[in-house]
Amino acid sequence: MPIVNQEDAELKAIMAAAEMMAVSARTAPKGRGMDEIKTVIVFGEEKEKIAEEMERIGKEKKLDYFIRDANSVRKSKIVLLIGVKTSKGKGTNCGGCGFKTCEEFNKSEKILGNGFKGPSCVMYVLDLGIAIGSAVKTASMLNIDNRIMYSIGATAMKMKLMDADMIIGIPLSATGKNIFFDRKI
Repeated sequence: MPIVNQEDAELKAIMAAAEMMAVSARTAPKGRGMDEIKTVIVFGEEKEKIAEEMERIGKEKKLDYFIRDANSVRKSKIVLLIGVKTSKGKGTNCGGCGFKTCEEFNKSEKILGNGFKGPSCVMYVLDLGIAIGSAVKTASMLNIDNRIMYSIGATAMKMKLMDADMIIGIPLSATGKNIFFDRKI
């Protein structure tokens, strides 16, 4: 009689959830039907490299929450990265980027700040928010604990883990007590 132990079953379930979350992000509504959402699933040694870089950034820039969040990454089994290309306008001329027209915005120089590239087309930033909401809804429906973290995304940007101008990280866990509940700086 084959046996699957608890740890193997949980890891398999978290990976399946991460895959479904990536699909939820992909199929989430997008402004004007223009899709620039990207996803990457990270685990094992690569996940540890993110945690190490987060700690380094936290110490270097005196950002205690990066160090706290690195601990959450280590405790989690998998991290889902959701990113978006924001460097071209969607043609709405809404002005949310700070320019009068998308044409002016498209000609502007895009620079990497402390976490993301900007300026950004606000329509794509909204798409990212909707994709993240859709993904974490899926995690919740599957009873997978998660947390949306800027710090992971900023670190993933620095490490060039995906072709995106803005990234958010979502660590995933399934334990008897939510590992993201009692976090302290």
